[in-house]
Amino acid sequence: MGVEEEQIHRPKLLSDEEGWLLFSKVAFASSKGKCKDPELKRVGKGILKKCGGLPLAIKTIGEDSEIEVDQLANWWIGEGFIYKKGRKIARKMALECLSELISRCLVEAVRKRNYDGRVYSCKMHDMIREMIIRVAKRESFSSLDDQNANKASIHSRRLGVTNETLLQPLHGNSKLRALLVTKANWIIGFTRQVALAQVKSLRVLDLSLIKFEESSQFCEEDIWRWITSLRRLAYLGLRDVENLTKLPRSIKKLWGLQVLVLGECKDLKQLPRTITALPKLIVLDVGNCTSLSYLPRGLSKLSHLQELYGFKIPNATTPNACHLRDLKDLRELRVLQLDVMEGSMIEEDELTVLEQFQQLRMLTVNAGNRNDKVFLESLEKLSPPESLEELYLMHFCGHTTPSWIAPEMLDRLQYLCIEDSNELQYMSDHFRGSDENKWKIEGLCLKYLPNLEVTWDEIRSAMPGLKYVEVSHCNSLKSFTCAVKNIGFWRKPEEENEESDAVSLLEEHHQSHHKDEMN
Repeated sequence: MGVEEEQIHRPKLLSDEEGWLLFSKVAFASSKGKCKDPELKRVGKGILKKCGGLPLAIKTIGEDSEIEVDQLANWWIGEGFIYKKGRKIARKMALECLSELISRCLVEAVRKRNYDGRVYSCKMHDMIREMIIRVAKRESFSSLDDQNANKASIHSRRLGVTNETLLQPLHGNSKLRALLVTKANWIIGFTRQVALAQVKSLRVLDLSLIKFEESSQFCEEDIWRWITSLRRLAYLGLRDVENLTKLPRSIKKLWGLQVLVLGECKDLKQLPRTITALPKLIVLDVGNCTSLSYLPRGLSKLSHLQELYGFKIPNATTPNACHLRDLKDLRELRVLQLDVMEGSMIEEDELTVLEQFQQLRMLTVNAGNRNDKVFLESLEKLSPPESLEELYLMHFCGHTTPSWIAPEMLDRLQYLCIEDSNELQYMSDHFRGSDENKWKIEGLCLKYLPNLEVTWDEIRSAMPGLKYVEVSHCNSLKSFTCAVKNIGFWRKPEEENEESDAVSLLEEHHQSHHKDEMN
């Protein structure tokens, strides 16, 4: 900056004692900076030496890879660590466990939704990782080498696989519960002769991001023969697998399968009808499978299904396709993502199907950029369930929002997201509600809606409880208090939150008092 040497302030490095105090404050926040475990303290001081007394390094130590929360929850469910408890579904239990780990500073949230803090990805502090590795070795949770990398052995119970992992040492293994591929676009070597083909004890198998490519080292028929022989398998992850075009009919042999993830498999063209014979399935993900035009008829047999991503609304004449009306018996459904395809039709008797899903909490409608009048009219007549808490509308080509996006129809909605529409210009009159019917929405997200015309005053009037707004590339919004042309955020000031909370408590008190008087 051109300043004189005597004007430069050079902060001194922290002493070992000062460094440990700062480190403890960050790493042991849940116990007020106190480390009660002598072994953990020894590990911590070893990590501290790497920081060289630099305060910023001490506070930010730990640059491990991110872990997707949905994937983590699925692993836990697949292993049987997490399960449904009372009215709480397994995924909700998993997210609550993760929140507990975050609050105890054992896991760090990396990406999260600003509206309510819902975590999308997380990672682990170096020090916690060191502690967990030690416990994992002692408890034989997984097999690790001298560099603390996963290694395959006859005693392995859980294994993370990369290109460098030698799988032959698995020969004779009867304990392996989880195998997770951690290298993207890996062309897996698999034939019936490899040691892995003899492992039958897996509960969790995640082959996401690998590549199926027929060769002398890989046979797709052999790998499917092995997968469908895993009778204990509860979780099968095949997200974004290259060259995966179909699943075999023998998938029905996985009678214990609870989670099947096929999202982003761009080459997947069809699913076998036998997939409807998986009695314990609770999650089916075929979202963003762009070559898949329909799901097989009979999905209503999956009576325990709680989450369905990527349901393709088919053409009325598509043979053997599952239609929207066929989902009406899925009473446990909590999450539903609808994908509109070219030629998709919503028949008259399907318009009220959604309102029968009384457990549904999250609905995504990917309208597929369909702009034909007949389809838009049918979309306008849909009846959503009152139970919805989150609604996502994407690639919608109407000029005005559907009339059912209204507070009197969705009186429990807490979060609304509308994305990617060049045609959308106005919020419908129903959207604005009335003095008697106001939105209970707390979070609003508007993205890539360049022609949407609505004012900040209109939004605030319709949504008095609004706490968070995220806006991106919505150039026609008027008088918003945040940026609208690029990326903007608005958060309700804390003092206003406190005032509104106090008003709510006062109203509850008056209502309770009134009921007591009536009694």
